[in-house]
Amino acid sequence: MTSIDAREVDFYYGDFHALKNINMMIDSNSVTAFIGPSGCGKSTFLRLLNRMNDLIDGIRFVGEIYIDNENIYGKNVEVVELRKKVGMVFQKPNPFPKSIFENVAYGLRVDGVRDKTFIERRVQESLKGAALWDEVKDKLKKSAFELSGGQQQRLCIARTLAVQPSIILMDEPASALDPISTSKIEDLIYELKKEYTIVIVTHNMQQAARVSDKTAFFYLGELIEYDSTRKMFTNPAKDATQNYITGRFG
Repeated sequence: MTSIDAREVDFYYGDFHALKNINMMIDSNSVTAFIGPSGCGKSTFLRLLNRMNDLIDGIRFVGEIYIDNENIYGKNVEVVELRKKVGMVFQKPNPFPKSIFENVAYGLRVDGVRDKTFIERRVQESLKGAALWDEVKDKLKKSAFELSGGQQQRLCIARTLAVQPSIILMDEPASALDPISTSKIEDLIYELKKEYTIVIVTHNMQQAARVSDKTAFFYLGELIEYDSTRKMFTNPAKDATQNYITGRFG
């Protein structure tokens, strides 16, 4: 079953043509990595998948993106509902100035959930899902800012999980972290794909090779190549992909 199906997508920031005729199908319960040099369009395309680019002035979107057979740029789409279904984890951990517990409970409270037992259960399940529960279960009332950078990033993942999305977008989720924290995030991604569809932007070739099932190589706003990660890293079809992966440019 395909979770995401992008068809003939073009995207403009003002006059700048940032994405050019992108066609891509992303399978459910898989990890897809977007790679490519800075400014090549990979984060822009990622943010199209939950309409985060809508918040920018002067943009123009052409094409169709279907998630579970619904065109998310259709007239009747509730963007708030879409963003619950398609969660986002950013490059730098961005916990709220609240307790660890309230960070995870936030989305549920915004949704109008009042059942205390339900909230407590979801917070615990989400922290377990983000492989953080054992480290924080005795300090749920403490500020999220007391956590390390790696723990804060897993807290942000727990916050995303709490509202039960089906897709999780990650924009370089480990780039601000040390190697041990990065390894924990990568292990977590591997576990999460059993229940979620994950799309990750990364500058780290080794990370893409380790965590993803499929890899998409973007260059100058175009999707140059998209295939199984193993094939992309061992026998890419395009010279440009080979040159980028082996570090000859980018």
